Amino acid sequence: MATVISSPAAHRQDPRRWWALGALVASMLVLGFDMTILNVALPTMAGQLDASTGQQQWMADAYIVVFAALMLPAGLLGDRFGRRRMLITGLGIFLVGSLIGALVDSVELVVVARAVMGMGGALVMPLAMAVLPALFAPGERTKAVGIVSAAAALGAPLGPIVGGWLLDHFWWGSIFLINVPMVAIGITACVFLLPETTDPSSPKVDVTSTALTAAGLGTLIYGIIEAPVRGWGDPLVLGMSAGAAVLIAALVLRERNMTRPMLDMSLLRDRGFLLNMLAATLVMFVLSGLMFVLPQYLQAVLGHDAFGTGVRLLPMMGGLLVAAKGAEPVVRRFGPRAVISCGLVVLAFAAILGSRTTVDSGYGFTALWLSIAGLGFGFAVVPSMDSALGALPVERAGSGTGLLMTVRQVGSAIGIALLGSLLAGVYADRLDTGKLPSAAADTAGDSVVAAHAVAERLGVPGLADSADEAYVDGMATVLLVSGVAALVTALLVAALLPKTAPAPQDDADMARRTEHARQ
Repeated sequence: MATVISSPAAHRQDPRRWWALGALVASMLVLGFDMTILNVALPTMAGQLDASTGQQQWMADAYIVVFAALMLPAGLLGDRFGRRRMLITGLGIFLVGSLIGALVDSVELVVVARAVMGMGGALVMPLAMAVLPALFAPGERTKAVGIVSAAAALGAPLGPIVGGWLLDHFWWGSIFLINVPMVAIGITACVFLLPETTDPSSPKVDVTSTALTAAGLGTLIYGIIEAPVRGWGDPLVLGMSAGAAVLIAALVLRERNMTRPMLDMSLLRDRGFLLNMLAATLVMFVLSGLMFVLPQYLQAVLGHDAFGTGVRLLPMMGGLLVAAKGAEPVVRRFGPRAVISCGLVVLAFAAILGSRTTVDSGYGFTALWLSIAGLGFGFAVVPSMDSALGALPVERAGSGTGLLMTVRQVGSAIGIALLGSLLAGVYADRLDTGKLPSAAADTAGDSVVAAHAVAERLGVPGLADSADEAYVDGMATVLLVSGVAALVTALLVAALLPKTAPAPQDDADMARRTEHARQ
């Protein structure tokens, strides 16, 4: 039977903590693997399912919206009923969603499958991170966060490579079926390696707050995705935006007036927690946007197949892995504020450099700025996540990490929706469809993949060239916006984030830090 760890003292001497970390790594590999395997498959799925850019955004965002909406209650469920138990439950739900995705044949059902997978992922990610403060002292926690982050990063390049190979040999549903053995490994590792941790005194899950979170985020994302098609001044878009504002405001007001809130707003009073959370969220905003726009550029514009696209994403993942591994000694030497700020500046430089991409740039230039971007991602996200986790009392790790991961995933969802919508707007504006029939012009305007299909069917090679140029212009705009956002965040972190001392190594230091966090 698993040992239940419910106090700060119990976990410090747990000799199984590094074995337990292996279980968390296996769980995070599943999520990292799935995130990028879908992105590299979207162009193929768009062609076979006749999916527009907006529908592709929903296939990606259905997972993230449900993920973000349910992470707060997921963290509380883990606190109350056992983080290991809920982690295994999440992997099981993720398995069910993967099986649904492998068997369906329409955009709508793929969206449903992705939503079910989001339910499972909502239990997996925050609880995997929440276990870390209960297992590791602060001096070891930075290394543990880096290893878990590296696991998600390692899953990311494996996803496109394996997914590309599957798409070249099987039907697109195989990208979901491959999750089955991955999830089985994760569940087995959790059962045998991960000790149970719990906080029975945590607040109960509030169904009303959960519903407000899901409705508010879903409404907001829907409005952002529909805006490029309908226009930002369209009554539906304005109504969705206003509705989202009302729902989210109602959520905040309800939580502020509750004695034991599910959304603990008091955590945001800690400037260190707040700014580290915002830095990690900005990184996810940019990363999710890039992973949405890059596969279509590599496949449709540069002409690589799905497997080749996965291989060509490796420079970014390689840079991220290097940074994730090297973050601990650098943070120990210079402090998290300096490292996070520099990481964001590097990310901004890479994005602005990437915005200089043209149709004729070729892959070499892309590989250069992708490598730099990976370094920036790693050096920004690892210390920001570690510092944010360090601000949480150990007994509130589940609910606090749920808040942290919820805001991060909101950043991911808005990144895909907003940057994807920006891309779609620029693409439609720059695409030359003047000599095409209206129906063909509308189809070509849906996506660069659709434009290539129309050009081939009608024998209009000029349309494909125009679509390539329009798409690269849209991608350049997305990268420029991402770079500016990263640079602004770097300046805010450098100016406002409190300077912290190096992480303590011993148990006495950890006990003092935990007591300080409680007070």
